[in-house]
Amino acid sequence: MASHGTADLPLHTGSAPRWLFDRMTELGGAIAELVVDEHGREALLRRLSDPYWFQAFGCVLGFDWHSSGVTTTTMGALKEALSPQELGVTVVGGKGATSRETPAELRESPLDVAAGTRESLVDASKLSALVDSACVQDSYQLYHHTMVVAESGAWCVVQQGMNDSHARRYHWLSEDVSEFVVEPQSAICAQSDAAGVLDLSASTSGPVRDVSVDLVQDNPARLAEHLTHRDQRSLSQFGGGRDTADRALQMPTRHELRLEDLSARAIDQLETAYEYQPDDYEELIALDGVGPQSLRALAMIGELVYDAEASREDPAKYAYAHGGKDGTPHPVDRQRYDRSIQEVRRVLKGAEVDGDTKQSALDRLQELSDADG
Repeated sequence: MASHGTADLPLHTGSAPRWLFDRMTELGGAIAELVVDEHGREALLRRLSDPYWFQAFGCVLGFDWHSSGVTTTTMGALKEALSPQELGVTVVGGKGATSRETPAELRESPLDVAAGTRESLVDASKLSALVDSACVQDSYQLYHHTMVVAESGAWCVVQQGMNDSHARRYHWLSEDVSEFVVEPQSAICAQSDAAGVLDLSASTSGPVRDVSVDLVQDNPARLAEHLTHRDQRSLSQFGGGRDTADRALQMPTRHELRLEDLSARAIDQLETAYEYQPDDYEELIALDGVGPQSLRALAMIGELVYDAEASREDPAKYAYAHGGKDGTPHPVDRQRYDRSIQEVRRVLKGAEVDGDTKQSALDRLQELSDADG
């Protein structure tokens, strides 16, 4: 069964030197080709969707062993290395503004996919970003989104968000996604100690998702009766340029939210969704104007009014061959790196020889890696 998972990494600045990135591109492309040659295109997607394999892959390529840059640089190298015409696999998207070009890149890609598949891929790209930014509210803002697509239409997504000091990477695999809004990420996970997380995609958040859809299908004004209290004054009654000498605002010492903490103004966020009448939660999160705050408001109302609980468990998550750019555990050995590239290329060119010869070459490559350990 697919499990909800992420990888947490220190947020580092800087970039890979050109000499290293060029080698990452060549070796990363060669390893990807070898995986496809030995196991098929979908096997490459499965490996990229595994945070442990991905992290080890980045380490083998010689990038910093634990920083956020391993995500953006590794995917950038693969994007340059993989030829959709030759390998039948392509990488789209990237960091910052490039991530927003993903739909256009999918539509314009020379990858030979079935008719009608491109738009479903665009939808999958958008929904994966929406889920990890609006449904998984863990204080990380997405800034990197890449999608790896095979000719069969199978795909995986590797995207990353950041907060003040850390980056968090999210992995998706199409064959593990039965519902985009129910634990769709495919990765090994571990519980972290992060506080304040609201995970509306958790399986245990099913009741609050159902209630949220019911709320926006009904007239939001009907909720006013649940949120009106004779003795309760809303924050809008304080300040605003008026004389506030006779007013005082005292916040409770408790941390949990209660019904009296919501005013009727919370209903305003539901009006846009009500006009569209979404059929399910997936349609709800895809509506323009519905974002993290709207979904959080719906979740709070669902909890406070209808006792539909949402999950607050954090869905959270290595291997050296050539060293790392920061010198950990040792500086990158360029000569050994180049020999590894040559060895992988030799294996690829040996596709016409028998399996025993190819396996022997793979064993020699493993010896190179073990020697660096």
